[in-house]
Amino acid sequence: MKRITEEDLKRVQTYPLAGRKSIATRESFSRPVSGEASLKQFLESLPRIYMAKDLLRVAERLRECRDAGKPAHFAMGSHVIKNGLGPILQDLMKRKLVGALSFNGSALVHDFEIAYQGATSEDVDTALGEGKFGLARETAENLNDAISAGAARGLGLGRCVGEWIQTHCPHPEDSLLALGARLGIPTTVHIAVGTDIFHIHPGFDAGKAGEASYRDFLEFAGSVADLEGGMYLNIGSAVILPEVFLKALSLVRNLGHRVERFTAVNLDFIRQYRPRRNVLERPTQAGGEAIEIVGPHEILLPLLHAAVVTAGG
Repeated sequence: MKRITEEDLKRVQTYPLAGRKSIATRESFSRPVSGEASLKQFLESLPRIYMAKDLLRVAERLRECRDAGKPAHFAMGSHVIKNGLGPILQDLMKRKLVGALSFNGSALVHDFEIAYQGATSEDVDTALGEGKFGLARETAENLNDAISAGAARGLGLGRCVGEWIQTHCPHPEDSLLALGARLGIPTTVHIAVGTDIFHIHPGFDAGKAGEASYRDFLEFAGSVADLEGGMYLNIGSAVILPEVFLKALSLVRNLGHRVERFTAVNLDFIRQYRPRRNVLERPTQAGGEAIEIVGPHEILLPLLHAAVVTAGG
């Protein structure tokens, strides 16, 4: 075994510190704010490094896409809705910062229940033990009726429920799907049969639900085909929407649409395999930008919204 001695250290080759690239500089450090500081001053005080820098970059790209007429496609799981972030997303939609909106099936449930009764998110641990989890009557009956009626009219699943909420729910102003239908923003819902509570009720028509969700997949793919220069944001979906995105991207590239240089964002409270591989790494191999921000949605999304609007968004 070779032996390194103190004498050997005299031969170590060094270089000037000034010539080294340093990740952290004093210009990038945070600055304390006073108790009277504005929200804009707080955001400007954040360190320009790592996730704080990334968050501000996402806000910047959202404004750039809106101003350039490029789409920003928001795809999200249920935690975003049930954690009370609907009003934040509604404001982004009204500011024309959301070009398309996609849900998994559980996000659909929460969006409906908030519009129907102003409350959502049952205690799964207690309800499951009693054999009652997912068996709320009104949620399933109304969703299944809305989907079956809308599918018979040739509508996609997101449009089925969005339009139904507008005319049947006491609080349609709280629904993202209803707002999407009202503003003409493509809103799609992507289900996997057996994963959502309304699937276990007798009124569920798997054929019509699958047909409506398939229409939404085609609309989703159309949005992905237009993604060059835009943004795709996966917020809180660990499996379904990353898989839908990857297949849609493969489809539109096969059809000859150039989708290479766009900003892919994953925002979630933990790092997940599929969002990292299917949203960030694989789709941006030919170019573009990949940003991952890890933290609780109920803090990160309000910060992102604030960063957008305080800079003129």
